[in-house]
Amino acid sequence: MELSKLFIALSFFQVFFACNLSIQAAPANSNLFREYIGAEFNNVKFTDLPINSNVEFHFILSFAIDYDTSSSPSPTNGKFNVFWDSGNLGPSQVSSIKNSHSNVKVALSLGGDSVGDGSAYFNPSSVDSWVSNAVSSLTDIIQQYNLDGIDIDYEHFNADPDTFAECIGQLIKTLKKNGVISFASIAPFDDDDVQSHYKALWKSYGDLIDYVNFQFYAYDQGTTVSQFINYFNTQSSNYNGGNILASFISDGSGGLTPENGFFTACNRLKSENKLHGIFIWSADDSKRNGFRYEKQSQALLAISH
Repeated sequence: MELSKLFIALSFFQVFFACNLSIQAAPANSNLFREYIGAEFNNVKFTDLPINSNVEFHFILSFAIDYDTSSSPSPTNGKFNVFWDSGNLGPSQVSSIKNSHSNVKVALSLGGDSVGDGSAYFNPSSVDSWVSNAVSSLTDIIQQYNLDGIDIDYEHFNADPDTFAECIGQLIKTLKKNGVISFASIAPFDDDDVQSHYKALWKSYGDLIDYVNFQFYAYDQGTTVSQFINYFNTQSSNYNGGNILASFISDGSGGLTPENGFFTACNRLKSENKLHGIFIWSADDSKRNGFRYEKQSQALLAISH
Protein backbone atom coordinates (compact mmCIF):
# COMPACT_ATOMS: atom_id res chain seq x y z
CA MET A 1 0.00 0.00 0.00
CA GLU A 2 2.76 2.42 0.93
CA LEU A 3 4.66 1.56 -2.26
CA SER A 4 1.62 2.35 -4.42
CA LYS A 5 1.24 5.72 -2.67
CA LEU A 6 4.90 6.44 -3.31
CA PHE A 7 4.49 5.47 -6.96
CA ILE A 8 1.49 7.80 -7.33
CA ALA A 9 3.38 10.64 -5.64
CA LEU A 10 6.40 10.13 -7.89
CA SER A 11 4.21 9.99 -11.00
CA PHE A 12 2.48 13.22 -10.00
CA PHE A 13 5.84 14.89 -9.45
CA GLN A 14 7.07 13.78 -12.87
CA VAL A 15 3.96 15.14 -14.60
CA PHE A 16 4.13 18.41 -12.64
CA PHE A 17 7.83 18.82 -13.39
CA ALA A 18 7.34 18.10 -17.09
CA CYS A 19 4.44 20.55 -17.32
CA ASN A 20 6.42 23.20 -15.51
CA LEU A 21 9.32 22.74 -17.89
CA SER A 22 7.05 23.05 -20.92
CA ILE A 23 5.49 26.24 -19.57
CA GLN A 24 8.92 27.77 -19.01
CA ALA A 25 10.38 26.57 -22.35
CA ALA A 26 11.59 29.55 -24.35
CA PRO A 27 11.81 29.86 -28.15
CA ALA A 28 15.13 28.56 -29.48
CA ASN A 29 17.47 29.41 -32.35
CA SER A 30 15.87 29.13 -35.77
CA ASN A 31 16.93 29.21 -39.42
CA LEU A 32 14.05 31.52 -40.40
CA PHE A 33 14.83 34.33 -42.87
CA ARG A 34 12.15 36.83 -43.91
CA GLU A 35 12.19 39.77 -46.33
CA TYR A 36 9.66 42.44 -47.23
CA ILE A 37 9.27 43.01 -50.95
CA GLY A 38 7.30 45.06 -53.46
CA ALA A 39 6.47 48.33 -51.70
CA GLU A 40 8.72 50.60 -53.74
CA PHE A 41 7.87 49.50 -57.30
CA ASN A 42 11.48 49.30 -58.49
CA ASN A 43 10.93 46.08 -60.46
CA VAL A 44 12.47 43.76 -57.88
CA LYS A 45 11.48 40.13 -58.50
CA PHE A 46 11.43 37.01 -56.31
CA THR A 47 14.05 35.46 -58.59
CA ASP A 48 16.47 38.37 -58.00
CA LEU A 49 17.09 37.23 -54.44
CA PRO A 50 19.60 34.56 -53.38
CA ILE A 51 17.76 31.73 -51.63
CA ASN A 52 19.80 29.42 -49.41
CA SER A 53 18.27 25.94 -49.41
CA ASN A 54 19.24 25.46 -45.74
CA VAL A 55 16.97 28.19 -44.35
CA GLU A 56 13.22 28.66 -44.09
CA PHE A 57 12.60 31.62 -46.39
CA HIS A 58 9.54 33.93 -46.21
CA PHE A 59 8.84 36.65 -48.74
CA ILE A 60 6.43 39.26 -47.31
CA LEU A 61 4.48 41.21 -49.95
CA SER A 62 4.11 44.87 -48.98
CA PHE A 63 1.31 45.85 -48.67
CA ALA A 64 -2.36 44.95 -48.68
CA ILE A 65 -4.30 47.93 -47.32
CA ASP A 66 -7.98 48.44 -46.54
CA TYR A 67 -8.18 51.62 -48.59
CA ASP A 68 -9.64 52.13 -52.07
CA THR A 69 -7.34 52.50 -55.07
CA SER A 70 -8.49 55.98 -56.12
CA SER A 71 -6.05 58.86 -56.67
CA SER A 72 -6.91 60.02 -53.16
CA PRO A 73 -7.33 56.71 -51.24
CA SER A 74 -9.98 56.41 -48.51
CA PRO A 75 -10.46 53.74 -45.80
CA THR A 76 -12.71 50.78 -46.72
CA ASN A 77 -13.33 49.19 -43.28
CA GLY A 78 -11.53 45.90 -43.83
CA LYS A 79 -12.00 45.56 -47.60
CA PHE A 80 -8.38 45.02 -48.61
CA ASN A 81 -6.74 45.86 -51.93
CA VAL A 82 -3.32 45.00 -53.29
CA PHE A 83 -0.85 47.89 -53.09
CA TRP A 84 2.39 46.02 -53.86
CA ASP A 85 4.08 45.68 -57.26
CA SER A 86 1.75 42.95 -58.51
CA GLY A 87 3.08 43.36 -62.06
CA ASN A 88 6.36 41.76 -60.99
CA LEU A 89 5.04 39.91 -57.93
CA GLY A 90 1.80 38.36 -59.16
CA PRO A 91 0.11 34.99 -58.66
CA SER A 92 2.13 33.22 -61.37
CA GLN A 93 5.42 34.51 -59.93
CA VAL A 94 4.40 33.34 -56.44
CA SER A 95 3.60 29.85 -57.73
CA SER A 96 6.84 29.72 -59.70
CA ILE A 97 9.16 30.68 -56.83
CA LYS A 98 7.42 28.25 -54.47
CA ASN A 99 7.63 25.44 -57.02
CA SER A 100 11.33 26.17 -57.59
CA HIS A 101 12.22 26.32 -53.89
CA SER A 102 10.50 23.95 -51.44
CA ASN A 103 11.75 26.06 -48.50
CA VAL A 104 9.99 29.25 -49.67
CA LYS A 105 6.70 30.56 -48.32
CA VAL A 106 5.03 33.84 -49.26
CA ALA A 107 2.97 36.10 -46.98
CA LEU A 108 1.33 39.50 -47.31
CA SER A 109 1.64 42.39 -44.89
CA LEU A 110 -1.30 44.53 -43.84
CA GLY A 111 -1.18 48.28 -43.43
CA GLY A 112 2.27 49.80 -43.62
CA ASP A 113 3.17 53.39 -42.99
CA SER A 114 1.52 55.17 -45.91
CA VAL A 115 -0.98 55.00 -48.75
CA GLY A 116 -0.98 57.53 -51.57
CA ASP A 117 0.35 60.78 -50.13
CA GLY A 118 -0.92 60.16 -46.59
CA SER A 119 -0.63 57.79 -43.64
CA ALA A 120 -2.37 54.42 -43.71
CA TYR A 121 -4.69 54.30 -40.70
CA PHE A 122 -6.31 51.37 -38.98
CA ASN A 123 -9.83 52.77 -39.14
CA PRO A 124 -12.61 50.23 -38.43
CA SER A 125 -16.31 51.17 -38.31
CA SER A 126 -16.93 48.35 -35.83
CA VAL A 127 -15.18 45.14 -34.80
CA ASP A 128 -17.74 42.81 -36.39
CA SER A 129 -18.01 44.64 -39.73
CA TRP A 130 -14.23 45.07 -40.05
CA VAL A 131 -13.53 41.41 -39.27
CA SER A 132 -16.21 40.20 -41.68
CA ASN A 133 -14.90 42.38 -44.52
CA ALA A 134 -11.26 41.54 -43.77
CA VAL A 135 -11.82 37.78 -43.64
CA SER A 136 -13.69 37.87 -46.96
CA SER A 137 -11.36 40.19 -48.89
CA LEU A 138 -8.13 38.68 -47.57
CA THR A 139 -9.29 35.11 -48.19
CA ASP A 140 -9.86 36.08 -51.84
CA ILE A 141 -6.40 37.68 -52.17
CA ILE A 142 -4.57 34.91 -50.29
CA GLN A 143 -6.17 32.18 -52.38
CA GLN A 144 -5.70 34.08 -55.65
CA TYR A 145 -1.99 34.55 -54.92
CA ASN A 146 -1.45 31.13 -53.26
CA LEU A 147 -0.09 32.74 -50.09
CA ASP A 148 0.78 31.09 -46.78
CA GLY A 149 0.51 33.72 -44.05
CA ILE A 150 -0.10 37.32 -43.02
CA ASP A 151 1.92 40.01 -41.26
CA ILE A 152 0.36 42.91 -39.34
CA ASP A 153 2.14 46.22 -39.90
CA TYR A 154 -0.37 48.95 -39.07
CA GLU A 155 1.52 51.97 -37.75
CA HIS A 156 -1.25 54.61 -37.41
CA PHE A 157 -4.51 54.15 -35.53
CA ASN A 158 -7.98 55.64 -35.43
CA ALA A 159 -9.07 53.03 -32.89
CA ASP A 160 -8.17 52.21 -29.30
CA PRO A 161 -5.83 49.28 -28.45
CA ASP A 162 -8.64 46.93 -27.38
CA THR A 163 -10.51 47.43 -30.66
CA PHE A 164 -7.31 46.79 -32.61
CA ALA A 165 -6.65 43.66 -30.56
CA GLU A 166 -10.13 42.26 -31.19
CA CYS A 167 -10.17 43.05 -34.91
CA ILE A 168 -6.72 41.64 -35.65
CA GLY A 169 -6.98 38.77 -33.18
CA GLN A 170 -10.33 37.60 -34.58
CA LEU A 171 -8.99 37.96 -38.13
CA ILE A 172 -5.95 35.77 -37.45
CA LYS A 173 -8.02 33.24 -35.50
CA THR A 174 -10.60 32.92 -38.29
CA LEU A 175 -8.07 32.68 -41.13
CA LYS A 176 -6.16 29.98 -39.24
CA LYS A 177 -9.34 28.08 -38.31
CA ASN A 178 -10.47 28.18 -41.96
CA GLY A 179 -7.09 26.84 -43.14
CA VAL A 180 -6.46 30.00 -45.20
CA ILE A 181 -3.11 30.76 -43.49
CA SER A 182 -0.57 28.66 -41.62
CA PHE A 183 1.28 31.49 -39.81
CA ALA A 184 0.89 35.09 -38.68
CA SER A 185 3.34 37.77 -37.55
CA ILE A 186 3.24 41.30 -36.18
CA ALA A 187 5.64 44.17 -36.91
CA PRO A 188 5.67 46.68 -34.04
CA PHE A 189 8.35 49.25 -33.23
CA ASP A 190 9.33 51.33 -30.21
CA ASP A 191 6.67 54.04 -30.23
CA ASP A 192 4.25 54.47 -27.33
CA ASP A 193 1.07 54.48 -29.44
CA VAL A 194 2.24 51.60 -31.63
CA GLN A 195 3.34 49.53 -28.64
CA SER A 196 0.08 50.07 -26.74
CA HIS A 197 -1.87 48.59 -29.67
CA TYR A 198 0.40 45.63 -30.32
CA LYS A 199 0.87 44.77 -26.65
CA ALA A 200 -2.92 44.68 -26.24
CA LEU A 201 -3.08 42.32 -29.22
CA TRP A 202 -0.29 40.18 -27.76
CA LYS A 203 -1.97 40.01 -24.36
CA SER A 204 -5.25 38.71 -25.81
CA TYR A 205 -4.09 36.74 -28.84
CA GLY A 206 -0.35 36.16 -28.48
CA ASP A 207 -0.81 32.38 -28.71
CA LEU A 208 -1.93 32.83 -32.35
CA ILE A 209 1.07 34.96 -33.37
CA ASP A 210 4.00 32.92 -34.67
CA TYR A 211 6.64 35.62 -35.16
CA VAL A 212 7.35 39.15 -33.97
CA ASN A 213 9.04 41.16 -36.73
CA PHE A 214 10.19 43.88 -34.36
CA GLN A 215 11.45 46.91 -36.32
CA PHE A 216 14.79 47.35 -34.55
CA TYR A 217 15.83 49.67 -37.41
CA ALA A 218 13.34 52.25 -36.09
CA TYR A 219 15.82 52.94 -33.29
CA ASP A 220 18.38 55.68 -33.88
CA GLN A 221 20.95 55.41 -36.61
CA GLY A 222 24.25 54.53 -34.98
CA THR A 223 22.81 51.93 -32.59
CA THR A 224 25.65 49.89 -31.06
CA VAL A 225 25.85 46.13 -30.56
CA SER A 226 25.29 46.41 -26.81
CA GLN A 227 22.34 48.78 -27.31
CA PHE A 228 20.83 46.37 -29.84
CA ILE A 229 21.12 43.47 -27.39
CA ASN A 230 19.46 45.58 -24.70
CA TYR A 231 16.64 46.57 -27.07
CA PHE A 232 16.20 42.92 -28.04
CA ASN A 233 15.92 41.81 -24.43
CA THR A 234 13.44 44.60 -23.64
CA GLN A 235 11.17 43.63 -26.52
CA SER A 236 11.48 39.95 -25.63
CA SER A 237 9.98 40.93 -22.26
CA ASN A 238 7.25 43.01 -23.89
CA TYR A 239 6.29 40.07 -26.14
CA ASN A 240 7.07 37.39 -23.61
CA GLY A 241 7.38 33.89 -25.10
CA GLY A 242 7.37 35.23 -28.66
CA ASN A 243 9.75 34.48 -31.51
CA ILE A 244 11.36 37.93 -31.73
CA LEU A 245 13.34 38.32 -34.96
CA ALA A 246 16.47 40.43 -35.33
CA SER A 247 16.22 43.03 -38.09
CA PHE A 248 17.95 45.73 -40.09
CA ILE A 249 17.05 48.15 -42.89
CA SER A 250 18.88 47.87 -46.22
CA ASP A 251 19.41 51.58 -46.75
CA GLY A 252 21.18 51.97 -43.37
CA SER A 253 18.88 54.80 -42.26
CA GLY A 254 18.34 53.50 -38.73
CA GLY A 255 19.21 50.93 -36.09
CA LEU A 256 22.25 48.65 -36.07
CA THR A 257 23.62 48.14 -39.59
CA PRO A 258 25.61 45.18 -40.93
CA GLU A 259 28.60 47.51 -41.29
CA ASN A 260 28.44 48.45 -37.60
CA GLY A 261 27.98 45.03 -36.04
CA PHE A 262 24.53 43.58 -36.81
CA PHE A 263 25.97 40.13 -37.43
CA THR A 264 28.11 40.38 -34.29
CA ALA A 265 24.90 40.97 -32.35
CA CYS A 266 23.21 38.03 -34.12
CA ASN A 267 26.09 35.71 -33.23
CA ARG A 268 25.83 36.81 -29.61
CA LEU A 269 22.08 36.12 -29.61
CA LYS A 270 22.71 32.76 -31.24
CA SER A 271 25.22 31.84 -28.53
CA GLU A 272 22.46 32.56 -25.99
CA ASN A 273 19.90 30.49 -27.97
CA LYS A 274 17.90 33.64 -28.76
CA LEU A 275 18.33 34.04 -32.53
CA HIS A 276 14.78 33.17 -33.61
CA GLY A 277 15.39 34.44 -37.15
CA ILE A 278 16.34 37.53 -39.16
CA PHE A 279 14.22 39.82 -41.32
CA ILE A 280 15.17 42.68 -43.63
CA TRP A 281 13.35 45.76 -44.86
CA SER A 282 13.57 45.51 -47.81
CA ALA A 283 14.40 43.63 -51.01
CA ASP A 284 13.53 46.78 -52.95
CA ASP A 285 16.41 48.66 -51.28
CA SER A 286 18.78 45.68 -51.22
CA LYS A 287 18.62 45.34 -55.00
CA ARG A 288 21.17 48.12 -55.46
CA ASN A 289 23.82 46.34 -53.35
CA GLY A 290 23.35 42.95 -54.98
CA PHE A 291 21.65 41.42 -51.91
CA ARG A 292 25.01 41.12 -50.17
CA TYR A 293 23.56 41.06 -46.68
CA GLU A 294 20.74 38.68 -47.60
CA LYS A 295 23.45 36.17 -48.48
CA GLN A 296 25.30 36.82 -45.21
CA SER A 297 22.13 36.62 -43.10
CA GLN A 298 21.13 33.29 -44.59
CA ALA A 299 24.63 31.87 -44.30
CA LEU A 300 24.60 32.67 -40.57
CA LEU A 301 21.16 31.14 -40.09
CA ALA A 302 22.02 28.04 -42.11
CA ILE A 303 24.85 27.07 -39.76
CA SER A 304 23.52 24.35 -37.49
CA HIS A 305 21.02 25.99 -35.15
